[in-house]
Amino acid sequence: MANGKFFQEVELPDQKHYGNGVRFPAVLSPTTNTTFTEEANVLAFEKAINDEKPWLESLLQKRGAILFRCFPVTSPSEFNGVVEAFSYPEIVYTGGRAPRTKVIGRVYTANESPPEMKIPFHHEMSYLPNFPTKLFFFCEEEPRSGGETPIVLSHIVYEKMKEKHPEFVDKLEEHGLRFITVTGDEDHSSSIGGRGWKSVFMTDDKNVADERAKRLGTKLEWIENGIRIITGPVQAIRFNKETGQKTWFNNLATCKIGPTTGIIQDRDPYVELGNGDLVPENVLKDLLKIMEEHCVAIPWKKGDVMLVNNLTVLHGRQPLLKPPRRILVSLCK
Repeated sequence: MANGKFFQEVELPDQKHYGNGVRFPAVLSPTTNTTFTEEANVLAFEKAINDEKPWLESLLQKRGAILFRCFPVTSPSEFNGVVEAFSYPEIVYTGGRAPRTKVIGRVYTANESPPEMKIPFHHEMSYLPNFPTKLFFFCEEEPRSGGETPIVLSHIVYEKMKEKHPEFVDKLEEHGLRFITVTGDEDHSSSIGGRGWKSVFMTDDKNVADERAKRLGTKLEWIENGIRIITGPVQAIRFNKETGQKTWFNNLATCKIGPTTGIIQDRDPYVELGNGDLVPENVLKDLLKIMEEHCVAIPWKKGDVMLVNNLTVLHGRQPLLKPPRRILVSLCK
């Protein structure tokens, strides 16, 4: 069991158990000799992070995710302070497709699509060259039921898919993926990828949008009342030098397969292999099943902070069954 000076590892029934007593994710709470008075509250947590940052980073590298539970984080501003205590550079959300709103500082709302919608597993912004390497989640309002943020180790997804569909995975490694999205001017929160092009590229100037898209490896095709955004081919399988493992680093599970309809109201992205081949339906079906079988979905508690290594762990969202639910996020390089 991993322990630091201010942090102790605890066990929850929802964790996955791997060899040598390793649990996923790591769950940390204050040590018994650590007290957070009302005066010090979150400042003491921030100091503990500063004091033990090398140990926390090592734990994150080994486990893929850390859930901090029973720490005194109660507001968006306090969550922002916790994020800043780690000193990771902030990433700008240019090119990101999820509808979200800035709350304070480096803190944003999580995907604002209808909470009863399921969000499949993905690596945040993996379809862009400038993706975040670390994600922070904060539970401001605890769901009464549902609404978990499930996570799954990406190398396990890769290994299982390699066993099940070796020929497809070989083609995926060779050709990568291409994503096609058709959208309009305005945001629509009815879709998990419902940002309009003005929000995606943070401008209302088509020429500026073209320039920013080009820097992101994305091509824009302007159509009547909207735009077709074509991204890729992008790498879909990555090699993790620290672990020596290949990872399923893509957003295939969030997309529709088959030729795009070209309809602006159909804002969810379509995906195909980088050589233009379609993704077989049985491959997508097996992928979703593997992800569900190997994921961890720990119910949120008010004040929870979860740090996720976006290079090695996929995340999603379970449908909210009983509101309220308010999860905030911060994306870091």
